[in-house]
Amino acid sequence: MAATERSREERERQVAAAAVRYGETGDARRAVERSQDAGVTFPDSEEALAARAARLLDRHAVPAAMVVEAVRAEPLAATAAYERILGVSRDLQAWSFLPRGARAARTVARISVRENGRELPLGTGFLVSPSLLMTNHHVLTDAEAARQCFVEFDAQVTVDNTPQSPTRLELAPDGFFLADQRLDFALVLLAPGPDLRPPGDTFGWNRLSAQMGKLVIGEPVNVIGHPMGRLKEIAVRDNMLQVRLDDFLQYLTDTEPGNSGSPVFNDQWEVVALHHSGVPRTDEQGRVLRRDGQVWQPGDGDDAIDWVSNEGVRISSILKHLTALPLTSGQLALLAEMGPESGVRPAEAAVGPVAAPAPAAAASRSAVEKVTAHVGLRARDGAFGGGRHLVFLHGRSQEHLVPENLRRDWTAGLNQGLVRAGLPPVDPADVWFPYYGDRLVDALAAHEAVPHITASPAAGAAEAVAPASPTARAVYEEIIGEAAAKWDMPHESQPATERIGLDDMVGALQKRLSWLAARSDLDAWAIALVVRDVAAYLDDRRIRDEVLDCVLETMPDEGEVVLVSHSLGTVVGMDLATRLSPGVDLVHLTTAGSPLGLDSVYNRLLVGGPKRPNIVADWLNVWCPNDAVAIGCPLGDDWADGLSDLAVVNARDRAHKIVEYLAHAEVARSIGSHLGG
Repeated sequence: MAATERSREERERQVAAAAVRYGETGDARRAVERSQDAGVTFPDSEEALAARAARLLDRHAVPAAMVVEAVRAEPLAATAAYERILGVSRDLQAWSFLPRGARAARTVARISVRENGRELPLGTGFLVSPSLLMTNHHVLTDAEAARQCFVEFDAQVTVDNTPQSPTRLELAPDGFFLADQRLDFALVLLAPGPDLRPPGDTFGWNRLSAQMGKLVIGEPVNVIGHPMGRLKEIAVRDNMLQVRLDDFLQYLTDTEPGNSGSPVFNDQWEVVALHHSGVPRTDEQGRVLRRDGQVWQPGDGDDAIDWVSNEGVRISSILKHLTALPLTSGQLALLAEMGPESGVRPAEAAVGPVAAPAPAAAASRSAVEKVTAHVGLRARDGAFGGGRHLVFLHGRSQEHLVPENLRRDWTAGLNQGLVRAGLPPVDPADVWFPYYGDRLVDALAAHEAVPHITASPAAGAAEAVAPASPTARAVYEEIIGEAAAKWDMPHESQPATERIGLDDMVGALQKRLSWLAARSDLDAWAIALVVRDVAAYLDDRRIRDEVLDCVLETMPDEGEVVLVSHSLGTVVGMDLATRLSPGVDLVHLTTAGSPLGLDSVYNRLLVGGPKRPNIVADWLNVWCPNDAVAIGCPLGDDWADGLSDLAVVNARDRAHKIVEYLAHAEVARSIGSHLGG
């Protein structure tokens, strides 16, 4: 069967399914209309409104001055305040709206097929990574169909309204092709252009996000595509999201069947859906109707159909589907190029937490393995004059790594900041690097009553990672709950997460973890693993003693110490301050990406609460507002005695990375100023 015929049959199947869903959502659609008639602009749940407002504010998508002006005039309930913020976003667009839209439009291409000596348009596609194009399954039904097709970028008119010469590229389905009929999507690899560069380097690509807060009911959407194969067109803002289903969005916008495979954007030009079908008006027997009310016949043409709405596949549903597929490492590597917000992790992280060895297996490690285990690194003699020592104290997830490489990475980050601060760089050999990564993993394995089973990507991170020990689990749940509350998670409401990698029925703990992941750019697995290890460390004295003893093996026993700690290492460092040799003077402490601002953490420290140890002479706490591990920061509200807090802006996909923290001039200056004696 010809590619065009297969595409037509599949499209008709999708149109029929969309019509059924539209009929089933009539009550919800009428409820929205009644609310809007009553003056409710955005008739959505409070949680959805809160998530949307938070995303707009976090990403500076609305002018702060306009938000203040909108909400300051009168006391407002939370829902009303969220609606005011959304109203500003909808009614007032920054100048950047147009150039950002033009940038998004460059990622969109026309898909055509070579058939019987002719070139026929099939639909639209758009780049979602440097090399991957997304479209509908009914456009590219399989790899064989894709081999017959090509794409054209910049198939459009210029600013002078004259046709622009498009750039033609070939599809490479043998390198990568994934599709799903129910969700009506296809992902295919694009071959490089004549310059041998990935297409995304030339045309840009859309960063897909599994996070919530991208669109609420009542907001406009924008669609860019090639309707009926014509040159590129755009439907901007004269439309509205009507109904949100688990896997589909229904919206009003002026699109045509040829727009199949187009990206559906919000006003910030984030992709919220993959447009896949118009919704036709049908009679009581489910038959498609023409504009004149008569039953439509295949020979009538699509133009005769009475289209009443449009439907797109939720991007979050597609991403969720991708995380559940059994993929090769090569496929995962290509998908991971979509970026961290997609939730698709590269092969080494895609299976969730690594299964911890059973206690018996840990105990049976041979003497040879113990001898070759990684140990901490001492600084060379005479560093910083011999009487002052720089110590780096790492966090979790450092097991089986080479301490020398870690020390070099930390030093490289610090040296970036020192150069920016006008201070001399540091030689890695002059740094003490206690290493407890392997020891922590062994202690955690012995701590668990039963070993963890390696979780599938579709499992909920909160449950899959949770400690088996009841007491450690209680601490784990307390930390996640407190963190979600501090980040303003609404109470007793329906889940507003995009639910990537989750079961259909999400537990309360997973909702809180998903909220933290959505509010930050950290992966839910990463947050859960940090919290799990912090909880186990705080709960089990044996783990705490094992880690502290390991660190003390590679610590100076006299002299002035500048201690730089990160993540779990900040908790370890605070306990370490109570066990240092009497000959040590802790002249400076830097904590970065720290959970020490949470009651559930600091109340379990050896110092007995938020009390700066007397040995600490100077303390800088550096945190990033979208680092979900540092959710309790700033610390100054809870910790007394002269603590200094510094908020920095890290790259969104590296919000918790220590190298990112150390590269800031202010952070490096605080550390470097204490190294000269």
